[in-house]
Amino acid sequence: MRIAVIYIGQETNDFNPQPTTLKDYESFGIFEGQEITDRMTASGQIGGFFQAIADSKLDIEVVPIIRAWSCAGGRITNDAFEHFQRKIEAGLAAAGQIDGLALQLHGACAAEDLDDVEGAQAALCRKILGPDVPIVLGLDHHANITQQIIDNVDAIVGHRTQPHDVFDTGVIGTELLLKIISENLRPTTAWRKIPLVSHQEKFLTAHGPMKIWFDRARAMEADKRVLQASNYPMQPWLDVAEGGWSTVVVTDNDQALAEELADELADLCWSLRDAFQEREAVDVDAAVVMADAETDGFVVLSDTGDTVFGGAAGDSNVILEAVLRLGTKKPILIPMISPRAARQLADAGEGAQVTIDLGGDAAPEFFTPITVTGTVRKVGGGRLNIVEGHHGEIDLGVAVIFDVGPVTMMITELRGLAGNLPELYEAFGVDPRDYGIAVLKTASNFQYFSKIASCVIRADTPGPGQSDVFTLPWKRIPRPIYPLDPVADWRAVSTMPGGGGAAPSHRFV
Repeated sequence: MRIAVIYIGQETNDFNPQPTTLKDYESFGIFEGQEITDRMTASGQIGGFFQAIADSKLDIEVVPIIRAWSCAGGRITNDAFEHFQRKIEAGLAAAGQIDGLALQLHGACAAEDLDDVEGAQAALCRKILGPDVPIVLGLDHHANITQQIIDNVDAIVGHRTQPHDVFDTGVIGTELLLKIISENLRPTTAWRKIPLVSHQEKFLTAHGPMKIWFDRARAMEADKRVLQASNYPMQPWLDVAEGGWSTVVVTDNDQALAEELADELADLCWSLRDAFQEREAVDVDAAVVMADAETDGFVVLSDTGDTVFGGAAGDSNVILEAVLRLGTKKPILIPMISPRAARQLADAGEGAQVTIDLGGDAAPEFFTPITVTGTVRKVGGGRLNIVEGHHGEIDLGVAVIFDVGPVTMMITELRGLAGNLPELYEAFGVDPRDYGIAVLKTASNFQYFSKIASCVIRADTPGPGQSDVFTLPWKRIPRPIYPLDPVADWRAVSTMPGGGGAAPSHRFV
């Protein structure tokens, strides 16, 4: 049995005007062929794929095609999109006859001139492989499901949790693919598009309305007829013509059951729509004061509007300005992505005192530069091997540790992971445990600081990833959509309310 694997991932934030280029993918590594086997078998979604292959005890030849990932950001360039289309086409052509494809994408990627990148990628794979080769698609659960995606794959699996367990998604997707082939399953899909958007503060699946929705999907999978039940609370800042939340149910040749369960999951989601809108973030000044006054250990201060993990550019100076203006006493870590500032400070050299404008490099409509004076402590950067996360290594470009009053900043040229992992600071000789507060450029992925953090405070900051979805400059998302518009009945305005439209079972056409 010959099984191919393709992994290409990027999450698009349409309110970040800075495009994502091939250089952004290269900073996290683009690997092809044997290089994937040599470097990616133990981590990430591809690692889960290799684990499932090994656990199956089947005689399988793995055919690795390409692995490429970029941190979330603005739309990918047309050049980047076409580059990966060529790689997919050439890789599958060179692979020869295969028995199945594990296709691992994000699901919320858009290009400069194309809303549905993953739909185009799935369609290309189907065109090359024909109707008889099963394709199982693994997606981030912040994916935007489209008809083109549904039409070109045999089954879809999504992340079961946030924080995401991407290794798990690789395992379950590959296990399903092998079952389809070896047990002659007939996957049948039903899906629903729910006219809903929401901020990211209720996205964690361990509690709240998201737990209720995701727990119900897991309970459905206890029925052996149900191959997968997956929910997709779409990335909140994807402004596309087919946008909205979705649910997908895949059964073994039982269309009626798939339709019934898809309806149930969609109705459950809709019943929770107001709970998804509840806000926890507090005013920026109040958040800074609360963090400084906290006496019980280390505080994570979430910069919700500049969530780099959600595609913001990492150039917010809002919390920095508040900290300096309010005279915070605790030492505090604040990251920033600024190619201009990183290079300027590196050129000044270690020990130099520098006055510099910071903030608003990529998203000036949200942030106005402020002038600060500080000391360059450390100059470094380049590629780092990292243990946590699923990347293995990242390239920060030029990176500088810059001390401004009580603030220690890590300013990087490339996106990296924006200080959201302690080991990024540790690589520069900075121990986060010596500080009282760390600003994280994420609204929900605090897990990497969980070992040292005693509490999390979300600051209601503006930016491309802000929680206030009402004031974002939406242009393309289908209207009406809740809560931007009053919607009483989701089916009345849904582009996929049910009643047909299921994907064909390609292997049995």
